[in-house]
Amino acid sequence: MSTQPIKEPSQKQRPPSVDAVLGQAACRLAEARFGRELTRDTVRNQLQMLREGPQSPTDAGTIAQHVLVQLERADAPTLRPVLNLTGTVLHTNLGRAILPDVAIEAAVAAMQSAVTLEFDLESGGRGERDSHVSGLIRELTGAEACVVVNNNAAAVLLTLAALSPGRETIVSRGELVEIGGSFRIPDIMRRAGAKLHEVGTTNRTHATDYAEAVSTRTAAIMKVHPSNYRIQGFTTEVPHPEIAKLARETCKIFIDDLGSGTLVDLTRYGLQRERRVQDALADGADIVTFSTDKLLGGPQLGIIAGRADLVRKCARHPLKRALRADKIRIAALAATLKLYRHPDLLPETLPVLRAFTRSKLELQHMAQTLQPHVAKALGEGWQVEPQPMRSQIGSGALPLETLEGFGLVIRRAAHEKRGAAITSLASKLRRLSMPVIGRIHDNALHLDLRCLDRLETLLSLLPELELTP
Repeated sequence: MSTQPIKEPSQKQRPPSVDAVLGQAACRLAEARFGRELTRDTVRNQLQMLREGPQSPTDAGTIAQHVLVQLERADAPTLRPVLNLTGTVLHTNLGRAILPDVAIEAAVAAMQSAVTLEFDLESGGRGERDSHVSGLIRELTGAEACVVVNNNAAAVLLTLAALSPGRETIVSRGELVEIGGSFRIPDIMRRAGAKLHEVGTTNRTHATDYAEAVSTRTAAIMKVHPSNYRIQGFTTEVPHPEIAKLARETCKIFIDDLGSGTLVDLTRYGLQRERRVQDALADGADIVTFSTDKLLGGPQLGIIAGRADLVRKCARHPLKRALRADKIRIAALAATLKLYRHPDLLPETLPVLRAFTRSKLELQHMAQTLQPHVAKALGEGWQVEPQPMRSQIGSGALPLETLEGFGLVIRRAAHEKRGAAITSLASKLRRLSMPVIGRIHDNALHLDLRCLDRLETLLSLLPELELTP
């Protein structure tokens, strides 16, 4: 029979004091970066968790290191640069258009100094903030006047609130669309105080439908760009000039919501034709609304352009102040618009158009150069193949247009749990110091290279894959 004494369970180690942890090098660094009060509170919380948890407290140095890591994670920005390898150039969730260098420089200058946002240097009195871009928009589009607001949804809202309050606006049923973020035309009209009068059917609307709907209750007829929605086959749509003629004859306002909005003929760059703002005005629209952060390639803003008397009503409406643009985006838009004075140079000066016009051969060369490096970083068990891809414009612009390109398709060699492995790899890429966003399709990860400007950027991230859990 054993005579050895029975060992008592070891007592839980007492945690170090708050001051002991604060005296460690990691906490001194944390105090310098995040302040003593926040660091002390984080130390106290960490020690409390250790006291209440099942694990024994560790030494003061380890706790201090945990505190520093915790504070760094909490302080990290959530709005981060990423590599957009999704194959969608104007990706709404990733911020749409990349701004040209001149727009970035103009925005930085506006941020660093007081500016003449609403100050007239000539008179020394109050100025108008929209004046910094209104002249350029009139020059480029032929509009009599314009108003700038924070996006195209705001432009539609303000237009209807100012020009159709309490009265009917006629819209084809085929154009009552819903786009990103549950933006629905009927909802916007209701909140603007306008009354929706639907005409036609989902796939066919005739000129007589509009004509029969016009009454003394009607304020406007509106055409809405279908964005990323298309009906094909047995369809009928009334041409814009015909609607404009009806509006003139019945003394109603014709509103053309272009949505994305472009100022150049895209066919000159090998793309499908999209109606320009100039075309909409030439077709007889009294008011045209459009975005500036999609095909136009600028910051997020919305423009109301057209007849001076109607634009003036929009500018004077109380909603205008709530929807107005700030100095940073106005500066960026003005710089972007000036690039359109030299349309032949746009593929070099405008990042959005540069991405649209990159050749399949250039992207194929990039894919072939990257392939061995990506394969080496992933290791055994993965297949990395350069393959042709079809990129999308995005943000509801030219939804049927795809761009011939190239990229990498990554698959797990083993069939077992292939989908889970691809999902895990996509997650690891999102956790890199500069997240890489691809697209999962058919149990494979597709990395479309159309929006990758420099190979070195992606190559520099590959060593992190081995360290990323």
